[in-house]
Amino acid sequence: MKFFLLHTVLFLSVWFSRPTGADPRSGLGLEDSRTQRDVSCREHLEYKDGNICCLNCPAGTYVKSPCTAAGMKGKCEECDYGTFIEHANGLKQCFKCTRCRSDQEVVRPCTHTQDTECQCRPGRFCHPDQACEVCKKCSRCEKDEELVRNCTPTSNTECKKTQHKPSSALGAWGIVLIVLSVAVLVFGTLFAVYIWRRRRAESQRPDGIKTDPHYTDIHPPEENRDGETQRPSGTNLILSRPLEEEQFPKLVPVNGEESLRKCFEYFEDVDVDQHKRFFRNLGINDNVIKSKEHLLYEDRIHELLNIWIERVGREASLNDLLRVLLDMSQRRTAEKVKENAIHHGHYFCEC
Repeated sequence: MKFFLLHTVLFLSVWFSRPTGADPRSGLGLEDSRTQRDVSCREHLEYKDGNICCLNCPAGTYVKSPCTAAGMKGKCEECDYGTFIEHANGLKQCFKCTRCRSDQEVVRPCTHTQDTECQCRPGRFCHPDQACEVCKKCSRCEKDEELVRNCTPTSNTECKKTQHKPSSALGAWGIVLIVLSVAVLVFGTLFAVYIWRRRRAESQRPDGIKTDPHYTDIHPPEENRDGETQRPSGTNLILSRPLEEEQFPKLVPVNGEESLRKCFEYFEDVDVDQHKRFFRNLGINDNVIKSKEHLLYEDRIHELLNIWIERVGREASLNDLLRVLLDMSQRRTAEKVKENAIHHGHYFCEC
């Protein structure tokens, strides 16, 4: 009996001392199985591959092959040209770089660690808090408005209504009208006196003496001692020479090349039929001009003017562009460009 009780106690002690949930055949407990399933990797430092955590690849590279032991780094390879990854990662491929649209320009090119940064071209804008599917054309202030802030790639032009001062404005116009009236009155009186004296002198001359039709001087021709008629000097002739054409004023930039680029949009007023001739006169060949024909007219003007600036360099000047327009007999367009450049504060007149 004692032998039987001793065996019973030993059996029960061995049975209750066995680990709970253990599999006698595999020798693994539930705790070990749970550890393999619930692998937790350190965020921003590791990535999970199967049941182990591998160290992230650095920015600008991707995982070519994972690690073979926990806490180690696998094989990392640099992103191909035209792709990037900005942060440390466990990705198996890089992202494609963004391509700027035709109405945008590159601010910062794409590298292995950063995407391309684009912004709207001069004369266009796009609000940063809106989906920028297309850059909008910058507004221009109306005649009864004044400029508050110039257009930028991320904001439109800001204008405000001009505050007129009726009393001072009326006084200035009144002075101008009075001066013009006095000038007209004086000129009219002098002209009337001239006509009266001329007719009186002609009526008092003997028959056969006629006024020389090639001269319109106030004083009649005088005779010298030999009886020959003396021609009056050029200083006494009225309208003896045509007035010279008014010289086009020279403009001075407020902010160097930036002022010139901000005036590109004003050349959108160049007639479509004249724009090829305009750029030929700037030294741009027909092949380059033709290569931009697929663009919108406004974009084409900006592209070709940018090419012209790159070729000319620091010598590029708004005065050169205006001179070409004048040589093409496009004075009205040149005047309009000049007025816009001065009105918007990009240039001032050197008078």
